[in-house]
Amino acid sequence: MANPPVEAAEAEELWRTAHALADAARPVALRYFRSLGLTAENKDAGGFDPVTAADHATEDAIRTILAEARPQDGVLGEERGHLTGTSGLTWVIDPIDGTRGFLSGTPTWGVLIALSDASGPVLGIIDQPYIGERFWGGLGQAFVEGPMGRAPLQCRPARSLEQALLFTTFPEIGTTNERAAFGRVAERARLVRYGMDCYAYALLAAGQIDLVIEAGLHAYDVQAPIAVIEAAGGVVTDWQGGPVHQGGQVIAAANREIHAAALELLNA
Repeated sequence: MANPPVEAAEAEELWRTAHALADAARPVALRYFRSLGLTAENKDAGGFDPVTAADHATEDAIRTILAEARPQDGVLGEERGHLTGTSGLTWVIDPIDGTRGFLSGTPTWGVLIALSDASGPVLGIIDQPYIGERFWGGLGQAFVEGPMGRAPLQCRPARSLEQALLFTTFPEIGTTNERAAFGRVAERARLVRYGMDCYAYALLAAGQIDLVIEAGLHAYDVQAPIAVIEAAGGVVTDWQGGPVHQGGQVIAAANREIHAAALELLNA
């Protein structure tokens, strides 16, 4: 059962905590970014799933603040696992989403911070420390702040798939069947781009693109983007149109019309 609606005073406190976490993460992540000596361990014996000292140090910085500011809340982080809380709220953390991009020196990685209750994420932050750009949404807020100042987030209005800008992280998305399903949507789209990691979701919330379609995601990959995109008027579900806050096959769409059109092709 979901928790009761968050009161205004509590929402303000939760947002203060969320931004404090993102503020603390920035300098830690940047200490390692484009460092010539940075190395990575591989977490996937069958492929390449890198983790670096930056991932560990950034998550540790976030958890240190949470232990003091919100000890009653749970924490789920990619690198340090799950800590059960008593409040019914859980902070869901991906300290460096896009570690491959981080290793490559591209500024498309980000720090993902979400707060979730039993029904899913209630707020989220996508923070890009190198650019100094932060996207956040939930509990009545939807904003981006960066080099061009602060602006409200608003997803694109409806348009046809033939006009759509579609992003995903890997050209070889998922399984053979998942790749074929993605291909049916990609064939119809005007433009397909790859390798943007969490920054693609931020661009969708900012009204720059129409669709992000991915597979094989985890809760910490998707909960912050869900909160940000939904606050900006978009739709995020699994490929069958159901809840996706635990990860899996994810489709994020700027509006319900293009979401429905893409779902039809994914399930053709």
